[in-house]
Amino acid sequence: MNYSTLKKGVAASLVALVGVTSLASAQDAPATSSSAKVFGGRAQYRTWSLGVNAGVLAPVVVTGGSNDYSNWDVNLGYGISLRKQLGHAFGLEANVFRGKVSGNNEKVGAPNNMFETELQYAADIRGVVNVATVDFLRRENSVNFFVTAGYGLAAYNPIVTASNGTVTNWKTVKEARGINDSYVKQAYIPVGAGIKFKVSDRVSFNLAYTMNFVDGDNFDGTYAKLPSNDKFSYTSAGLEFSLGSKSKPNLDWVNPLAMMYDELKDPSLRQEVEALKNRVANVEKSVEDLKKDSDGDGVADMFDKEPNSAPGAVVDGSGRTIKFPEPTTAAATSSVTGFETIQFEFNSSVLKTESYPTLDKLSSILRENGGKVTVAGHASSEGTAAYNMKLSKDRANSVKTYLVNSGVNASSVAVKGYGETKPIASNDTEEGRIQNRRVETSRN
Repeated sequence: MNYSTLKKGVAASLVALVGVTSLASAQDAPATSSSAKVFGGRAQYRTWSLGVNAGVLAPVVVTGGSNDYSNWDVNLGYGISLRKQLGHAFGLEANVFRGKVSGNNEKVGAPNNMFETELQYAADIRGVVNVATVDFLRRENSVNFFVTAGYGLAAYNPIVTASNGTVTNWKTVKEARGINDSYVKQAYIPVGAGIKFKVSDRVSFNLAYTMNFVDGDNFDGTYAKLPSNDKFSYTSAGLEFSLGSKSKPNLDWVNPLAMMYDELKDPSLRQEVEALKNRVANVEKSVEDLKKDSDGDGVADMFDKEPNSAPGAVVDGSGRTIKFPEPTTAAATSSVTGFETIQFEFNSSVLKTESYPTLDKLSSILRENGGKVTVAGHASSEGTAAYNMKLSKDRANSVKTYLVNSGVNASSVAVKGYGETKPIASNDTEEGRIQNRRVETSRN
């Protein structure tokens, strides 16, 4: 293929690609643009894409370096690709391409050796980094730059024509030696860059340049200028088609920072945030109302059955003043009964500070007058029965620990747990459940 013919072929290929691109764009036009939230994971995006490409193969690369032949030809190459996008900016791509690479020494005054290498296939796996997806200044990218690097295997057959007309065909030579798989196989490293243009939600037009560094010096059939290895480039144009549901956007074109910014500016989201603030404020006000204790007896007004307790009075869980009997003899003291209730927070066995005066009073009576006390723990009905039984025992043990630490003999305090089995109020209301979260102490 001469250069003029190649130019016509490449031009025709590009025109065909643009035509197919326009058709794909027109077919996708009626579809509404899909959208997604930032933090939903890959499942809400299209992550697979299939590409076709065609372009120019040449035995040189833009980074320079020594070449076995001084002049190079341009030849047509073509290939396909399949990519899995793993994130907004990175994917793995499988590539396979074919074509022909050739060159000669015509212009250097040396013997006019020529080579032509038939590239049966070059297959590789590449990492693809989408550079534009980190550009937070653009909410919707329509042009995307990318860089690639990977590792592959090429199968090829070099044919060398010497200046005297002698032709050396590596494939024929190997077949003559009885080698069935007569293509030369060498590993290569592809390194490239490119630009892609978004045609529609499903189609993009890609331009790419890839340098392929062969792990050997026989790609052109000639060992020269050792120890350098051969290399060749592939300049291509192609179409890439996003696979998957139309209701999902393509992960290639997602800009997570811009999407997050747009979500934060979403009027409906801001309204929800304001409404949430108002609900929080109302909850805080309700909590303050629950904590209000006008007579300072440690029981909130809404649960206080005696809202005007005397200052310093010892009250039970309902705010009622506890009246302790005054025994006259030790014998009489042991037969007098007293009763106190200690309240607890939801799912807690930690004593409230407001229960300390009541327990201190009870401790004083037991230390001065002797006798024993039974500490019975109770729970509201939230949770399982087994859990509530354990919680009630923990609450009773908290009271016992306090009494023992204050000087009461441990043998004088008996502990029982009843769980949710003995409510004193309905568990259908929060007010009733609060009353049921308690420890009752009774002197024997």
